[in-house]
Amino acid sequence: MVAKIKIGKSIGGILHYNENKVIEGVAKLILASGFAGEIENMDFEHKLKRFEHLTTLKPSIKTNALHISLNFHSSENIDDTKMQDIAIAYMESIGFGDQPFLVYRHNDAAHQHIHIATTSIQRNGKPIKTHNIGRLVSEPARKKIEKDFNLVIAENKRFSPEPGIKPIDQSIITYGRLPTKKSINNVLSTVIGSYKYTSLAELNAVLKQFNVLADRGAEETEMYKKKGLIYSIIDEHGKKIGVPIKSSSFYSKPTLQNLEKRYEKNSELRKPLKHDLLKRINKVLESYQSITKNTLITELKKVGVNLILRTNEQGRIYGTTFVDHINKTVFNGSDLGKLYSANNLSQRISTNDTIKTYLVPLNGQNGYLKSNTDQQFKARLFPIQTTTISIGDIFGKPEIDYNPMPNKRKKRKRGLTR
Repeated sequence: MVAKIKIGKSIGGILHYNENKVIEGVAKLILASGFAGEIENMDFEHKLKRFEHLTTLKPSIKTNALHISLNFHSSENIDDTKMQDIAIAYMESIGFGDQPFLVYRHNDAAHQHIHIATTSIQRNGKPIKTHNIGRLVSEPARKKIEKDFNLVIAENKRFSPEPGIKPIDQSIITYGRLPTKKSINNVLSTVIGSYKYTSLAELNAVLKQFNVLADRGAEETEMYKKKGLIYSIIDEHGKKIGVPIKSSSFYSKPTLQNLEKRYEKNSELRKPLKHDLLKRINKVLESYQSITKNTLITELKKVGVNLILRTNEQGRIYGTTFVDHINKTVFNGSDLGKLYSANNLSQRISTNDTIKTYLVPLNGQNGYLKSNTDQQFKARLFPIQTTTISIGDIFGKPEIDYNPMPNKRKKRKRGLTR
């Protein structure tokens, strides 16, 4: 299980996001803790007012809304009852068991996951401190829940490095059975806020993998001059199909101006994650004496990295981009270093694959044994470059020192509402 916590200023925005998913038919509300009445009788205003009643008790605290997602391995099949129990156990473990919270189950990705909306303001008007809640509180809670509920362990190799979002099926769009805007919005809502890109080209490197393109138009057009932006679905050849949608028409407003505000912040957020990406790329490159383009792309994909090679009409590589789906970062090859630039990578790519072998001394015997699996010997021959880094929470800085309130637990009725 992977737990992600985002802390913001708008509980209304969090509710809108999840309620829109319900309207689109890709999510449902499975639990309402601390709310009166049955789920099916609750409207949007009812849910919003329950949270606003608490946030108005401490108006000086602006950052009071929590949007939590619990993500499960694609091999797991968890029913709603178990999902409710996991959500309750998690919220109690991080000190939010007595807070009102809503649990939405989403089915718009390849893996099962839930979203939880809540606030940090308690009924006595005091805030629950959330500084470093991800590292200090959520991580221990996650590990305990994995054990208690027999879930796939996040650090386990069985956890797939592939991105959790499903690419748009162009054939469905072609025949008009799935609205274009709904399909694009499902991709944008997952990619825009979670991947760390520093340009529109880097964002498109991610979006294109899910058959979506952000387009400013040609430089001489009025749309380009006015910094307009549209989103389109593309086919396997990168050709736009269906009706393009203006960025301003999406609820999340992924306009060019709003995207540009993210670039500088993303540039800082991705720095601590660069080393881990380099380590995985190096591991692939160092395993081959010579490697073909297809093998390089395939082997990198196995470690959660998509390599995008930009070529001209003559087939010459003039650009490289690495999309890391594990840490959700995007880097141009030149930003990683000269070794990963288009020119140097072109020189590494060959017409055949040759796996490296190493001469390893036989213990207690004269002679050597060929091996391509001796990791210590490889490390001596090909040491991976290291740098001093500070690993932060890749989903932002979840804020203030954590101090759960020792409130007495209230009795709850088990069911869809508590």
